[in-house]
Amino acid sequence: MKINEVEALAGISKKNIRFYEEQRLLSPGRNAENGYREYGEKEVQVLRRIKLLRKLGVPIEEIRKMLSGAHTVGDGMRRHLISLEREQQNLEQSILLCRELQTRDIPIADLDAEEMLTRMEEMEKGGTCFSNQEKQDVRVRFVAPVIVTVLMVALMVSLSALFLWAYRVSPEEAPPIWVLFLVLGVFSAIGIGVILALAQRIREIVKGEIDDAKRY
Repeated sequence: MKINEVEALAGISKKNIRFYEEQRLLSPGRNAENGYREYGEKEVQVLRRIKLLRKLGVPIEEIRKMLSGAHTVGDGMRRHLISLEREQQNLEQSILLCRELQTRDIPIADLDAEEMLTRMEEMEKGGTCFSNQEKQDVRVRFVAPVIVTVLMVALMVSLSALFLWAYRVSPEEAPPIWVLFLVLGVFSAIGIGVILALAQRIREIVKGEIDDAKRY
């Protein structure tokens, strides 16, 4: 059975199927002649079980233990229920605080955030975990500098390769070798500079902005 057929039968994308193989949740056989993966009904059933458990939010590691036989379904569900109940308790605490704030029909300028944060910190000491959107908000800021860095480095590498190719094709018409080294050095310096700038930006985001957000 081909992976396209498995994708249709199990309702799981090829990308996810490959991911589950990488995570050692699925081990299809190999064709002895061409080395291609060979899927069968067994793999389809395994994927359906994985799909069910993932829809319930069961972690990959727990699924791996169940598939390996180290845990039964009951073992896995007991452990997962503990996590769900803990999340439910945390959500209920958040709902109570949100409802309390809902009763305060005041502009945000009159909101005593310090008092509320103090209460939340005391609740966290007791085991409550509130949703931490700070890290998610900061993580988004990584996207733009990383994309710019990748594009700039790719451009410098491409230009360097182009100059080397041109020099190799027509060395008699090329400028002196020191000019070539100078140009390559400039491109390399730009690429390294961009990477260092990205590293600095990441340090600023991780150490500066997150810490400031936590303090205030």
